[in-house]
Amino acid sequence: MDKKELKFFKELLLKKKEALAKGIEHIANDALKTSQREAAGDLSAYSLHMADMATDNYDREFSLGLADNEQKILNRIDEALEKIENKTFGLCELCNKKVSKVRLKAVPYAELCVPCQEKQEKKRK
Repeated sequence: MDKKELKFFKELLLKKKEALAKGIEHIANDALKTSQREAAGDLSAYSLHMADMATDNYDREFSLGLADNEQKILNRIDEALEKIENKTFGLCELCNKKVSKVRLKAVPYAELCVPCQEKQEKKRK
């Protein structure tokens, strides 16, 4: 890949990284920094119903799961940025062939080419 293309992908990765970081921060603020009463909108002196507490706990767990997934993508973005610096960006980690630019534009942190990704997904089934 030439310098112009690497610069394009670096900027794309940095934009995605910034957006994900904001998303994680928002989730963390919502899920972790508010009490169950505040999250439910209940500021009264009455105790919470068990079903309400269960729903609130489910919502928090769901939000934290989303944040965890986004953190994993952030880690992959950091790895892709490192590959740009090392001049190994755009190479499949399994077969060492070039990952298509169309795929990299859609998923700039892709680690595998499409054929290798398909093989990996078939193994998981």
